[in-house]
Order: sequence, then structure tokens, then C-alpha cells
Amino acid sequence: MAALLALYLWAAAYQGVVMIGTGVPVAIVMGVALIVLPVVGAWGLWREIAFGINSTKLVNIVQSEGSLPGEDLPHRPSGKPIRADADSEFPVYAQAVDAEPASWRAWCRLGLAYDASGDRKRARAAMRTAIALHKANSA
Repeated sequence: MAALLALYLWAAAYQGVVMIGTGVPVAIVMGVALIVLPVVGAWGLWREIAFGINSTKLVNIVQSEGSLPGEDLPHRPSGKPIRADADSEFPVYAQAVDAEPASWRAWCRLGLAYDASGDRKRARAAMRTAIALHKANSA
């Protein structure tokens, strides 16, 4: 999907250059828009790819330490944890973040617990916090 989106962004930007080359004022304005929008789209695509790479890196570290949340939970045939069981385990990870708010490991586990409970928005926010803390600690 990312490659297809990149191809689409390139085609839109190319069309923008063609429109600017016509010299018609309305076409020039539309051409500039067709160049700006792919730049914004490419930035968004890069952000999502970087988030995926960084979050996978952190999850692999936590997994290698043997402290990955949800491994002992019952799972559905799809591989997702059963939500009620994940919800019951969630407070443990929330308390760990409260006890140690500067720990990227605690935030990573909390993000995974949010994901297991079905709250993707908070899961992504917790993982972003974990990534930022990991980068700050690595520097």
C-alpha cells in the first residue's frame, strides 16, 4: 500500500508540474496545489513508516526481555486477545506507568495493553510516548 501511495503521490506531483507549465493562471494554482498535497502526503506516509519501525523495535526489545503483555491471555483464532481478559489485566500496566512515568518500557507495555483492549488511539499515543522516551534516553 505504501508503494502504491508513493506512486500516486509522484503522479499527482508530476501532473502539478505539467499544469504549472501551461502558463494558465488557474492551472498554475491547481498545479501548485497538486505539488503541495503530495508533499504533505509523503510526510504523512514517512511518519507512519517511522512509527511502525520505531514501535516494532521497542516491542522486540520488550519481547526479548520476556515482559510482553498479553502473551498469557487467551486469544481468538485471529490471534487477538479476548478483550474482557485484556481489560482485566490493563490496570497492572497503567499502574506501572504511574509508578515510573519516565520508563519507555512501561509506556510500551501500556500501549500494547491498550491495543489488546481495543483502544487504538490511546495505544498509538502511549507508543509515541515510549518512542520519545527511548530516543531521549538513547541520546
